[in-house]
This record gives sequence, structure tokens and C-alpha cells, in this order.
Amino acid sequence: MNNTTKLLIISDIFVLTGFGLIDPILSIFIKWNLVGGTIFAAGAASMLFIITKSIVQMPFSRYVDKHGRISRIKGLIIGTFLVSSVPFIYVFSNNIVFIYIAQVIHGFGSGLAFPSWMGLWSKNLNEEQRSFEWSLYSTLIGIGTGLSGLIGAEIAELFGFTYTFLMVGIMSIIGCVVLFGLERKV
Repeated sequence: MNNTTKLLIISDIFVLTGFGLIDPILSIFIKWNLVGGTIFAAGAASMLFIITKSIVQMPFSRYVDKHGRISRIKGLIIGTFLVSSVPFIYVFSNNIVFIYIAQVIHGFGSGLAFPSWMGLWSKNLNEEQRSFEWSLYSTLIGIGTGLSGLIGAEIAELFGFTYTFLMVGIMSIIGCVVLFGLERKV
């Protein structure tokens, strides 16, 4: 495993595991704490994220394929930074509209980060260990996200949503900062 794949895994552990802290509680936050917050609104927020990501990632993936490694790294950093801003928006949200805006930003950032990450990851896999490296990534992210879901729910129950969102934001920013190591490599 080379340094690029190690940095990509470390970054994703912080970002994805961080978001695992809030995935099981976001719908509850929306329903209990926001003006206009309903179960339907939580579903609409999820839809906004997925549709925005899906729309952005296709054209952006074509762009990074044509412009190479540096555009992938920049897309990954910018996308991860946008994703990292989302938990801080949650902290200040008191109306469902703020969550909708946050979900569009999350989708846009993910639409930049996902194809960039996949391109960098695919290019840097060890040819003799592709299956192992994909499995290692999947296992680390799966275990981290699974455990963080339980931990995030407990943190929210003990200390409140704000503390949990701030923790996720900080973890995501750390994951974003790790990615600057990719730029130094170039």
C-alpha cells in the first residue's frame, strides 16, 4: 500500500466515520428540533443529498478524467471541505430550510469528492493486492461507521445534538487537512 492510498484511507476514516456519528440521529434532530421538521422533511433532506451528488458527480468525473491527478486532488480537497462545513450548518439550524441547504452542499461536495477519490484510489492500488486493498478499505470504513453510529447516538443522548455535530465537523476538517499531504506528494 503506497502513501496515497494510506492518506485516502486516513482521510475517509475521519470524514465517513465522523458522519457515521450523525447518520442515525439526523432524522430525529429534524423531527424534534426544527421548525417544519417532519419525518417527510427528513426524507426530503436525504433525497436532496443523493440527487445533488448524483447530478454533480457525472460531469465532474468527466472533467477530472480529462485534467488528471492535480484536478482530482483539488476536487477531493474542495469537495471534502464542503462536506466538512455541513455539520456546522446543522449546529445553527432551527428551520428545515437550513437542513435542505446543508444537504445540497453535502451533495455538491460529495459529487466533487467521490469521483476524485475513486480516481486517485484506483490509480494507486497495488496491482497484486487490489482485492485486499479494497477489502481493507471497506472493512475499516464499515467498522468505523458502524461503531460511530452507536457512539454518536449515545453522545447525542448524553450531551445533545450540538456537541455531536461539532465533533463531526472537527473530525471532517481533520480528514480534509490530511488530504493536503496528497498535494505535497505532487
